Amino acid sequence: MVTTNNPGYHVEIDVQQKKPKGEIACGDVFESSITKEESRTILVLSDGIGHGIRANVLGTLTATMALKYTKLHTKPEVAARIIMEALPKSNDGKENYATFTIIEIDPEGYVRIINYDNPTVLILRNGKLFQPKEYELKIRGEANLGKLLRCREFKAFKEDRIIFMSDGVPQSGLGNNRFPLGWGMEKIENFILNQVGRMPDISATKLSRKILNQAVMNDNFSVKDDTTCGVIYFREPRKFMLITGPPFYKIKDYDFVGRVQGFKGKKIICGGTTAEIIARELNLEVNIQHGEKKATALPPSATMSGFEMVTEGILTLGKVEDILENYDSDTKLQDSPPEQVVKLLLQHDSIDIIVGTRINWAHQDPEQPLELELRKFVVKRIVKILVHKFFKKVKVEYV
Repeated sequence: MVTTNNPGYHVEIDVQQKKPKGEIACGDVFESSITKEESRTILVLSDGIGHGIRANVLGTLTATMALKYTKLHTKPEVAARIIMEALPKSNDGKENYATFTIIEIDPEGYVRIINYDNPTVLILRNGKLFQPKEYELKIRGEANLGKLLRCREFKAFKEDRIIFMSDGVPQSGLGNNRFPLGWGMEKIENFILNQVGRMPDISATKLSRKILNQAVMNDNFSVKDDTTCGVIYFREPRKFMLITGPPFYKIKDYDFVGRVQGFKGKKIICGGTTAEIIARELNLEVNIQHGEKKATALPPSATMSGFEMVTEGILTLGKVEDILENYDSDTKLQDSPPEQVVKLLLQHDSIDIIVGTRINWAHQDPEQPLELELRKFVVKRIVKILVHKFFKKVKVEYV
């Protein structure tokens, strides 16, 4: 696949999962990576046979190996043989089993989908199902006779969507009066087309949640099998800027503020001194939100014209990092300053972070250099999580 120019859209990705009640591990395993050298996005969903710990082990082994061999450009039919030979045999001598879907997206927007026994991956274009030509690859090895990989390749356009899932979604409702044979792919297709028809700009997160929630409802709010739904949405990027710390040279304050003021997108400030500099240069007022309920020991946020919010600096960023690190589909964000920052970060795609490196020697505080290094460290951690866990495009600038 070609790896040259950026196609000019953001690739929004979200995956939602549910496991049967009482299980401590999900048998559906999702792994992802963005390769540094080629900037390829690689996604893998594997479904281990059964559910619980055993299924999780099979799914994890399959997804991890599929991700590794895809990174190395191993032929899919060869990689599949290696994976199947590596899966441990059960005590009764029967073959252990895990399905998988591999989705590769290169920087120019070319997509390759490799599917082995998972439900069909759906592609939406212009509000309709798009069906690029499918071809089959025979999995190598005598033990794999008759086993096939189903493959499709196409160039993604802006507003395209890709929906992938485990069999827990089409099999939801199996045996009940409404869906005696399960929800089924045809009804899922109609459901998705209806949602997109009503909300043409529905996000990947919202669409994947709607599909998963409907599957849960089909099973009377208690899924019988591990259930996963992922959505990829190619759309116009939403831009955001986070500013923390004043610039190293005071003489640069004016240029620094001009850079911030000229940014076309939503902006927040994390740091009182930084907010004071920007307010002074732009002749604005910083208004503390005294009426806030303090859910944490952090200072309340403030408002300033032209900015979504103003918060305290390093303590808030540290909490933001912690929330992002532990964020999953069950996380419910409230209204504390760090949680509001996280909401804004997750709502946007192209994120600029400006990190000021000035040390306030007037405070004569020997801890100041340590605080600066801590700020840099926390920002690096936040960037890593945003890029690799949430697939954000992040640019950091030190001033």
